[in-house]
Amino acid sequence: MMFPGIRTRMLAAALVPVTLVVLALVAVFWTSRVSDLDESHGLRTRLMARQVALASEYGIFSGNVSALQAVLAGLQRERDVRSVAVFGVDGRMLASSGVLHYSGFKEASNPAYAQYQRSGNVDVVVEEVTSGNVSIDDLFSPSPGAQGTAPEIFGYVVLEVSRARLVARESELLMLALGIGLAGLVLGGILATRMGEGVVRPVLRVSRMIERIGEGDLTPSSESRPNDPLYDLQTRLNQMAQRLAWGREEMEFRVESATRELRLKKEEAETATLAKSRFLAAASHDLRQPTHALGMFVARLGQLPLDAPTRQLVASLEASVQSMQDLLDGLLDVSRLDAGAVQVKIGPVNMGELFHSLRKALQPLAESKGLRLRIRPSPYWAMTDPVLLQRMVMNLANNAIRYTERGTVLITCRRVEGGRAVRLDVADSGIGISPTHQEDIFREFYQVGNSGRDRAQGLGLGLNIVERTAQLLGHSITLRSALGCGTRFSIHLPVAQAVDASAALVSVDPQGLGGVEGMRVLVIEDDGFALEAIRDLLSSWGCVVNAAATVAQALDFVNAYAAPDVVLSDFRLGEARNGLDVIAMVRAHARRDIPACLMSGDTDAGLIQAARDAGLTLLHKPVRPAKLRSFLRRSAMAAEVEDLPEA
Repeated sequence: MMFPGIRTRMLAAALVPVTLVVLALVAVFWTSRVSDLDESHGLRTRLMARQVALASEYGIFSGNVSALQAVLAGLQRERDVRSVAVFGVDGRMLASSGVLHYSGFKEASNPAYAQYQRSGNVDVVVEEVTSGNVSIDDLFSPSPGAQGTAPEIFGYVVLEVSRARLVARESELLMLALGIGLAGLVLGGILATRMGEGVVRPVLRVSRMIERIGEGDLTPSSESRPNDPLYDLQTRLNQMAQRLAWGREEMEFRVESATRELRLKKEEAETATLAKSRFLAAASHDLRQPTHALGMFVARLGQLPLDAPTRQLVASLEASVQSMQDLLDGLLDVSRLDAGAVQVKIGPVNMGELFHSLRKALQPLAESKGLRLRIRPSPYWAMTDPVLLQRMVMNLANNAIRYTERGTVLITCRRVEGGRAVRLDVADSGIGISPTHQEDIFREFYQVGNSGRDRAQGLGLGLNIVERTAQLLGHSITLRSALGCGTRFSIHLPVAQAVDASAALVSVDPQGLGGVEGMRVLVIEDDGFALEAIRDLLSSWGCVVNAAATVAQALDFVNAYAAPDVVLSDFRLGEARNGLDVIAMVRAHARRDIPACLMSGDTDAGLIQAARDAGLTLLHKPVRPAKLRSFLRRSAMAAEVEDLPEA
């Protein structure tokens, strides 16, 4: 049972006062006896030290070391004496007996040494050897004729006496006192048990019945006795247990039936979810491959000289491809967040440089809608991931521009919480958000006023990605909005100390990197349309392209020509080897880590980790031409840095 039984409580009620009285008597007896023993031991120790001091007066005065040694040897035969030594008034040892544990009089007379020895059950007494007459009857009182005259000090006696025998005697007394107390407790317990047994037995029988019922044992009890004073109560308990047993059987049957139905529905739901996941993964991969080729073809088509109607048609085609790529990129971001594959690099970020990059990216979009984009310069630094923060702000700013027909989009940063944090605000003068929708807008695919799923208004993933990214970084995001009054999203960031530009984490601006003309690029892609599209696009940029549709062709190019500057490979090559294997073989042939990029329509977290372990850039299909060109520029700049002569 959870609480002590009746018998235990009765015994405790009888034993508590007895125990208190016994403990008090034991404590008084033991402490008084220990005090007497300790006082007697101290008196004996001081008396022996005084006797040695008196006996050593003549030996010190006359310089008779043999007489001193004889006195000390006689004292050494006393019980408990560990060592004794006589020192001159200058601290020089004149005679000693026993094993000394100190180096000289200075150490022996130090109170710290006496305290240390006391912890080891040894008393240390230092007694002065002085001149003067001492009464034989009272060794501790000066003679009447010596009062008023300061005695002359001849030396010192240091006596060490063990307390082991005293401690043993105290332990014996303690055991004796405890034995007497224990005997009293046992006697009191026996008397209390005999007196309470007749009272508690009926109560204990009822208690056992209730305990069995509480544990689920509903069988009738056979302990009921007609002469028991609680017989009626025991009978009622048996009847209650029987009714509970009937009810439990019926409940178990119902629960089993409901559980069986829920299990079947759960299995059906899991099967449907697994089938849906497999379908979405396969459909996503199969959709990314032609979209990837289509994007490359459209980018190449836009570089050709076209008349105005055709260019307008190509622009519409580019917008459609861009919308499809935005959809796939949004799904990719969500899947990476679900898989925990987003890599976080926290460090000090210069908000001014981040705002400069945002202005370059957002200004053309705002001007195309006739909006004012105001980004206030910021001197602050924040501790965050610059790439993920820039994506969050870009999502918020794109939403602000999309849902603002006229007015201003404002991006600012200010200190809050007494300077311990900074708050990044993205505000607009748009249509605003009703309070009834302000919690729902962070859900996946949720859009206010877009029941027709107009792709021009986005997919409903941006704010969900922003919120989940903020949680990943440990930042909080708040919203203030009202219908017709615009909206303000705020991201709260921990403040960071300003650092040198070389130590800060900043977003890379691809426009500031070098060109790609003349780069030797090896492309490995098993899809014919995608291979043709990327080959034509790279050739239009001035690259020297070797296009291979199989692993064998790629290895033939490597063996026949100089090592490429960059390798671009699809992951799935339709053979026993994949893109990771081919890139590794090309690097092994060139005997250096050639910059390489892996392109894939797969969004599996394992592929992301494998590419990271191999030191490869992973671009998910459909690959935007701007991202591909940015990768080539970074590779070209890295190669130029490696080729610079050492200072």
